[in-house]
Amino acid sequence: MGVKERKERQKENLRQEIFDAASELFAQEGYANVSMRKIAEKIEYSPTTIYLYFKDKNELLKFICEETFAKLGEQIREISEPEIDEIESLKKGLHAYVNFGLEHPNHYEVVFNMPIFNQPHDDEYKYEGSMGQRTFDYLRSQVSACVQAGKLKKGDVDAMSQVLWAGIHGVVSLLNNHLDFPFVEKDKLVGELVETMIKGLRE
Repeated sequence: MGVKERKERQKENLRQEIFDAASELFAQEGYANVSMRKIAEKIEYSPTTIYLYFKDKNELLKFICEETFAKLGEQIREISEPEIDEIESLKKGLHAYVNFGLEHPNHYEVVFNMPIFNQPHDDEYKYEGSMGQRTFDYLRSQVSACVQAGKLKKGDVDAMSQVLWAGIHGVVSLLNNHLDFPFVEKDKLVGELVETMIKGLRE
């Protein structure tokens, strides 16, 4: 590996460290309570170093959102695309979403559960054209394929897709935030939820 490649890898590794540290702090302490200095202290770098990668905390937050959505979408597509049957592909995609949320609880909490973009400003995270929209559109395309194949009832594809998302988001949030509750085994719980939702959209 040459010097240039080594430097690029080091730069990317540091960016990932910042990404992970910020996600953890935002999730645990709240976006408003975390400063760039606090993020720098967590990874044992100077705040100046953080500013070489992100101009401010809001840009860092947008990066977390985009990267999280991109990784989530990639994981869903990797698992669901090889399937031939439309329903099985949809089910695998829903399971992949849940697994991602449970494997990355801090990132999931920041992106999906924190009311951090309620106040409008010029550089806020915008849904239109974002990785978040592209990821949801993939779920929507799966639902649409099931409807066209006659595997789900004809209806409002947007509403059906949002129903599925609401269901799996709920189970991820519950499993991540209520560790003391005696849930049944995770795969059983998620499997029952997915089957129940699919059944409801078939009838």
